[in-house]
Amino acid sequence: MDKTLYGLMDWAGIEEIVYSEAAKPHRLLGPHVTGAGLLIQAFIPTAAAITVKVINDGRLYPMERADDAGFFAVLLPEKTKVAYVYQVTYDNDTTEELFDPYSFESCYTDTDIKKFSSGIHYSIFDKMGAHSMTIRDTEGVTFSVWAPCAMRVSVVGDFNLWDGRRHPMRRLGDSGIFELFIPGLHPGMIYKYEIKARGGAVQLKSDPYGGFSELRPGNASVIWDINQYRWSDDAWMKKRASVHLDREPFSIYEVHLGSWLRKEPDYDEEGTLMNGSEFLNYREIGKKLVPYVKEMGYTHVELLPVMEHPLDASWGYQVTGYYAPTSRFGTPDDFKFFVDLLHQEGIGVILDWVPAHFPRDSFGLACFDGTCVYEHKDPRQGAHPHWGTLIYNYGRPQVTNFLIANALYWVEKYHADGIRMDAVASMLYLDYGKDPGEWIPNLYGGNESLEAVEFLKHLNSVFKSRKDGAVLIAEESTAWPRVTESVKEGGLGFDFKWNMGWMNDFTGYMQCDPYFRKHHYGELTFSLLYAYSEDFILVFSHDEVVHLKGSMINKMPGDTIEKKAANLRAAYGFMAGHPGKKLLFMGQEFGQLREWDENRSLDWELLDESIHSQLRDYVKALNHLYLNQPALYVSDYDPDGFEWIECSNSSDSILVFLRKTKKKRETLLFICNFDTVLHEKYSVGVPFEGKYKELINSSDIAFGGEGYQNKRVKISKKKEADERENSIEITVAPLSTAVFSCTPVKVKTTKRVKIKKVKNIKQENPV
Repeated sequence: MDKTLYGLMDWAGIEEIVYSEAAKPHRLLGPHVTGAGLLIQAFIPTAAAITVKVINDGRLYPMERADDAGFFAVLLPEKTKVAYVYQVTYDNDTTEELFDPYSFESCYTDTDIKKFSSGIHYSIFDKMGAHSMTIRDTEGVTFSVWAPCAMRVSVVGDFNLWDGRRHPMRRLGDSGIFELFIPGLHPGMIYKYEIKARGGAVQLKSDPYGGFSELRPGNASVIWDINQYRWSDDAWMKKRASVHLDREPFSIYEVHLGSWLRKEPDYDEEGTLMNGSEFLNYREIGKKLVPYVKEMGYTHVELLPVMEHPLDASWGYQVTGYYAPTSRFGTPDDFKFFVDLLHQEGIGVILDWVPAHFPRDSFGLACFDGTCVYEHKDPRQGAHPHWGTLIYNYGRPQVTNFLIANALYWVEKYHADGIRMDAVASMLYLDYGKDPGEWIPNLYGGNESLEAVEFLKHLNSVFKSRKDGAVLIAEESTAWPRVTESVKEGGLGFDFKWNMGWMNDFTGYMQCDPYFRKHHYGELTFSLLYAYSEDFILVFSHDEVVHLKGSMINKMPGDTIEKKAANLRAAYGFMAGHPGKKLLFMGQEFGQLREWDENRSLDWELLDESIHSQLRDYVKALNHLYLNQPALYVSDYDPDGFEWIECSNSSDSILVFLRKTKKKRETLLFICNFDTVLHEKYSVGVPFEGKYKELINSSDIAFGGEGYQNKRVKISKKKEADERENSIEITVAPLSTAVFSCTPVKVKTTKRVKIKKVKNIKQENPV
């Protein structure tokens, strides 16, 4: 080796690179201006020879081997850096020309690093992960990952023989961020991070910020240009930003994409199931789902988690790829097409999201760099003993940044209209699902997770500041106060909260035999005592139709399907009238008989039977009634929007109430009978003198009922009932809900005669 070149060699540094322990490979590799010229060093295992080619004039400079493992160096007679490529001849006599990854500068600014370290880099997804870009006219991919305690991190993939020695990344200061630009890579290539822990152990990890993943059981990340899709939903996005959803119709159809509709799976010649063949593509699902949802009258679709997950049976709630829509149904662009299609037809998209915990899969976030990076080290803080999952360390700024940015990512990059946050209660309580000795109290000795509370407030504050109309929904199953109150006023700041109490009480009530319901009447009315404490969404969700709970129709009492359907129609009618937005899980709109199974398509063939098609028609009619009647949504969260007429008739299991707006003519009257008794000429107190027309009745023959209806308009009479001056007489069908419009009688007024004034007329004295 040339003496001058030999003197420039950092032999200890070369050994660190050769043994794959260098956290700052750019210190040696790539071009470095020295007093003797431009020193260029490369480490390419299996290279037999390397020549540096200067791009602007084609000069060639053979490199000298400094280490037999594949470390080469050359000294160019240059005083400044020049553009160059490597001409590599490998030990199998193949050749390749490639750009030097270590000749490119970092894409991070000091501001980026400071903001991420402080937990406030809300667009960190534009830096972290894998991003196609062009630097100095060279196309390639920039990789970036946070691994604060790693000895060394490398990008590995098919492009470098999965050899962690070939592309070690540089650590940016003490930030824990590792970064590398690799020229020549393109979308579609798979990769992972090879992380060498300080103890020497080496593990392969998927990219926490990766935008796409292999189809399970594969788990490598896939390079993808997340910004290439061209949206066509400008009108929807503009309208969304101006809408106050708390005063608008909000009726949600909850969907699991893997089982709403499937296709017949494909098998190879040996009879083995071809992986993923049973799933429709996002685009195929969209083209079938959109017309159905629109016809049914739903305003939004809520999707069980579409983020990448390894186990189908987790339904997506054990996430390993938080930034990647699952590849089960196609590419990120396919998913964008799905959302775009829904938006173009006026249907919003809510995404379930899981910031409460994550699985222990070795390729995921668990023990990411050989230490507890995303989770607490102490299992009493960092693990759910009965769930088998890990809990995020909400006190670490970079962890909360990962989560907050992720929620914003789905709204910004995928135009999600809302995020429904799963298992919020498990985040709020340190002892959630834990036995004594399995948790640690907070600094005040309580069981509240102060760090999680701060995280939720932080997220909601950032979300609200965007003012783009996207909403955050909490699945919170306890009585934690002020979940939907603003952060400024001391609340958590969510837009809506699932009403789990109503769901449990009302479902329990409906499961009772009608004969005994009179003894459980309070379970019907109790929810109105707290209905306005939060901005609630009433839900019959997927959780209610699994784990031996039975489908909605099979929860209902009755020895025939007709009786079960009558109970369910009455229940859905009451739900439509109860204050709060609405959610129903797929299949329950037509009376799916079996429990939901994520491995099977819904039983759409049931619609060939009239009882199921009629139930679907009823739910459709309820949804369209909801859309067309402002009283059912305008004042959902205003106590003045609801009024009891009768809430004490436990002996008959009958409820009567009003839904109202500030306009009397928009008032609706609900009569719910949860007993099997028919009431003819039943007196109902009404709010004012007027005409009362039945808009819908679950007993309608068209919906599978017995036809006990009120087909003629009812004129109120001056006859007291339910402590009201006016009343009507109606037929109340057994196991039914009926809804009446209320039209006030116009008061007749005497026409005023205008009298012309006459000036200067002297009034005579009558005496």
